[in-house]
Amino acid sequence: MAAGIDDIAIYIPRLYLDASDFADNRGLDPVKLQKGLGVSQMAIVDANQDPACLAANACLRIMQKNKLSPEDIGRLYVSTESAFDESKAMNSYVVGMLEQVYGQGAFEHCGGVETKFACVSGSYALYDNTNWIRAGEAEGKHALVVVSDIAKYDMGSSGEMTQGAGAVVMLLNDNPRLLAFDPKVTSTSIKDEYDFYRPFGKETPIVHGQYSNLLYMIQVRKALEAYKKKVISTGLIKMEPGETILDHMDYINMHLPYSNMGKKALAYLVRHEWRQLPRWKKILQEIGIEEPIPKDPRGTIESVLGDEEFMAKDHEFTKLFTKTQAYQEVYESKLSSSLIASSMIGNLYTASLYLGFRSSLEFEYQKGIDLDGKRIGFGSYGSGSSAMVFSGVVQPTYKEIVKNMNLETEIGERRRLTWEEYEELHENKLSPEESMVDSKKEFVLVHVDTEKESRGERRYIFNE
Repeated sequence: MAAGIDDIAIYIPRLYLDASDFADNRGLDPVKLQKGLGVSQMAIVDANQDPACLAANACLRIMQKNKLSPEDIGRLYVSTESAFDESKAMNSYVVGMLEQVYGQGAFEHCGGVETKFACVSGSYALYDNTNWIRAGEAEGKHALVVVSDIAKYDMGSSGEMTQGAGAVVMLLNDNPRLLAFDPKVTSTSIKDEYDFYRPFGKETPIVHGQYSNLLYMIQVRKALEAYKKKVISTGLIKMEPGETILDHMDYINMHLPYSNMGKKALAYLVRHEWRQLPRWKKILQEIGIEEPIPKDPRGTIESVLGDEEFMAKDHEFTKLFTKTQAYQEVYESKLSSSLIASSMIGNLYTASLYLGFRSSLEFEYQKGIDLDGKRIGFGSYGSGSSAMVFSGVVQPTYKEIVKNMNLETEIGERRRLTWEEYEELHENKLSPEESMVDSKKEFVLVHVDTEKESRGERRYIFNE
């Protein structure tokens, strides 16, 4: 049985911090943000918004767009790493909000959980619900998988320049108009790590940036190796001598903690895949230097990061490699369109991969490219750590969905924050009643009971 994404919708907060304002107030070079990281704007939540109402607003949009009733939905999963309760699942908050519109008890039949594994959890939720449909358990109903997060870092930290917020929801069924997932090839890699984590009671994460970036690339590479074995053994893809598995992916979507990390991750994977192929000799001739090798043959992350001479040489080699014509062709044709939305919105944690997917569809379609039958590969990563690689094929009916995509229209009119307003929001100095944007036809947070430090009860309304 086929299963995949029938439609996709986004909800992005309309407040944003401009990268130039951030650079000015942090004494940074704006070029580092806009060219080095690929950050132009960072979406910031208003005082009356949290990850649950972002998710609910995304769900409402996709249901209204497709004229769905609660009876049409069999499952509703929320994936996030911005949870605010250690027991009550975020999807229950979302159901409560949706029932303000559709009626009390309208979703009581709808199964679902909140999933957690940093940024990869949305991919696990997607896989779980895809298999629920393939198993025939859906019985004609749809599944909603929502990825919703607020990427927030300590003031003055290195991560502060990669903040963002928003939610992406995907409607899944057995006759998808947009993308059908390739069966029996989804592959994972998992390891116990502390590259990025947020202890109980802490609002912002503890981040080991360089370590996490390298671990991300290594874990995705391992998952890609497992994916390669599966697609060959199942006969899904037949590889000829001199080919790489990446040659058989028309588009590649990567996890995007910031826009340009996708470019770095792609370069890492392409180097790994091309290294043993005849084409690599020509690449080295164009670069003009040999690919550096770490001194420590064990190749552990610690030994690699501790080898300063290797790191410097490898950084220079990567820069030269990404300028080669062969890499540029791969980057422009397979990845570049997926980075556009991220540069406008920032880091969405669990939602970043799927915002990239949404971005790729819109901007490739705008180029006039026929996407029918194109295979899209996904490289998902979550700290802690796990990676997942999977793929799907764009369906003949994709134009029904993609022709109406317009990122700026879907976000709505945006308001540029002053630095003082940003600081007030970041430090939680404003109450929900002091929100900066008038929200119409949206769910908003109106009350948080903090009388007891161990309990915070939240109340939401649908703002008519």
